[in-house]
Amino acid sequence: MHRKKEIVTLDGPSGVGKSTISRKIAASLGYTYLDTGAMYRAVGLHLQQMGVDAGDCDAVTANLNTLTIRLLPARDEFSDAGVLLNGVDVSDQIRTPEMSMLASRVSAIPVVRAKLTEMQRAIGSQGRLVAEGRDLGTVVFPDAAHKFFLDADIQERARRRVRQLRLHGSQADEEKTLEMIRQRDRYDSERNVAPLRKAEDAFLIDTTGITIEEVCARILERVLSSRPGQHL
Repeated sequence: MHRKKEIVTLDGPSGVGKSTISRKIAASLGYTYLDTGAMYRAVGLHLQQMGVDAGDCDAVTANLNTLTIRLLPARDEFSDAGVLLNGVDVSDQIRTPEMSMLASRVSAIPVVRAKLTEMQRAIGSQGRLVAEGRDLGTVVFPDAAHKFFLDADIQERARRRVRQLRLHGSQADEEKTLEMIRQRDRYDSERNVAPLRKAEDAFLIDTTGITIEEVCARILERVLSSRPGQHL
C-alpha cells in the first residue's frame, strides 16, 4: 500500500486566511511552512523587472533558467515568509495587490508552473511540511496525508485583505480590492493549467464568521486524530 507523505496542504482562493493559518499550523506541528504564492509573486516580479512579455514563451523560459528563489523563515507566526529573488530581498515588493494579480497571470504559464512545481516537490520530499496555495492537494502533493480546502464569503475575504494591507501601511480601497479578488478568482479557476479546485479527498472549511483559532483547531484535530494515541 502506498504511504502518504506527512504533508498538510491548504488550498483556497485569496483572502480565506491560508497564510496565517498555515503558519500557525506549521508552528504547532513543528513543520516547515511553504508559501507557494510567494514563489509565483517572485517570478512575476522578476519577469516585470526584466521587461519580459508573459506571452513570449522563449523569453520566459530563458529567464526561468537563470532565476533563483529562496524562501526565508517567517519571523513569527504573524509574519509573511521572506523571499530572496536572485539574492535580493523582495519580501515587501511582492506583497501588493498588483503583484497578486501578476502572480495569477504567470501561474497560468505552463513552463512557470512546471518549474515551480518541481521546486516545491523538492522542498516537500522529506515530508513534515505545511504548504498553502491553489493546487497543492490536486497537483503538487496529490499524495499528501492531510488536505484542506478553505473558502469564505467574497465580501468577507475583501475586508480581510484590506485589513491586512492597511496593517502593512498600504492605503487599500475595499471596492477596488473586492474587484481584484473577483478577477483573481476568475483567472485561477478558469486557467487551463492546474486550476483552483478542491481535491476530492480534501476537507472543506468555510472560514466565514469563524476565527483563525477555530479554523486551526479544526485542522489540528483532524491531523492529530490520524496519529495513534494523539489528540488535542
